Amino acid sequence: MTVQIILGMLAVCCILRGILQILQERPIYDAKDGVSQTTGNREIQADAFEIRITAAGKLAVLADGIGKENTGKVCASLAVKEFVEAFSLYRSLNNPRYFFERTMYGLHRSMQKVLEERQGGASIGVVLLAEGKLHYAMAGQVKIALFRGGDLIPLCESQTVDVLAQRAYQQGRLSRQETLWSLQDKKLWNYVGKDGFCQMEACEVPVELKRGDLVVMMTKGIYEEVPFAEMEQILGNEMLTAQGKSDKIVQCVDRSMEQDRENGSIAVLLTDGAMR
Repeated sequence: MTVQIILGMLAVCCILRGILQILQERPIYDAKDGVSQTTGNREIQADAFEIRITAAGKLAVLADGIGKENTGKVCASLAVKEFVEAFSLYRSLNNPRYFFERTMYGLHRSMQKVLEERQGGASIGVVLLAEGKLHYAMAGQVKIALFRGGDLIPLCESQTVDVLAQRAYQQGRLSRQETLWSLQDKKLWNYVGKDGFCQMEACEVPVELKRGDLVVMMTKGIYEEVPFAEMEQILGNEMLTAQGKSDKIVQCVDRSMEQDRENGSIAVLLTDGAMR
C-alpha cells in the first residue's frame, strides 16, 4: 500500500511539473499583443514571427526570409524556431547580449547547412522584455522601435549600403560625393545566412521601460509603405487594442497603389507585463 501511495504521489508531481512547464513556456502570442501580416503581391509569405513567454521574460522574434521560391520561408521559420528553442532553456538571462550573439551566430551556421548551394537567408529582429527593461538585437533590415509619448523612436538602423555609407562619412572614411552616390543604394549588405555575415546590431545599454510603452517590430514591407507619422497616429489611438493597431497599419499597406509590394509583418508588443 505504501509503495502505491508513493507511486501515486510521484505521478501527481510529474503531472503538476508538466502543467507548470506549459504555463512557463507558452509558444503563443500574448493575448494582448498585436501581430498582423500581408503577403503584398508575392505568392509566398516568407516572414515568420513568434513570442515565447517564460520565467526569464517575453521574447519576440521576427524574421524576414530572403531567397527564391520557398527558400526565404524556410530560412525565416528556422530563425524563429532556433531562437525560441534556445530561449526556452532559460529561467533567467543575466547576459542577454551574449544570448543574442551566441544564438545568432549558431543560427547562421545552421542556415548555411540548410541552404547548401542555394542563395538565401533572413533579416532577424529579436526583442526581450524582462525586469522592466527592453533588450534587442537585429541583423539585416528588421525595424525595432519604441512608441512613447506619441513618438515612434527607431532603436536600430538597417544594415544597407546607404546606412553604411552615412556612418563611413561621419567617421571621415568616405567623401561627401561618394556618400551621395551611395545613398541611392538600398541593397542589403549583411544578413544571417549570407556568406561573410559579420555582425549584428544590439543595444549597448537596455532601455528602461515606462508604463504605457509599446515596442514595435516590422519588416521592410511595412515601414517602407507607411510613414512613421501615420503609424504614430494609429499607435496613439487609445480606442484601438494592440491587435487593432497592427491590423490598421497593415490595412494602410494593402491600400497602397505600389505595383511591387513585398511581404510585410508588424508586431505591437505591450510592455506593462515586463514592468517590475
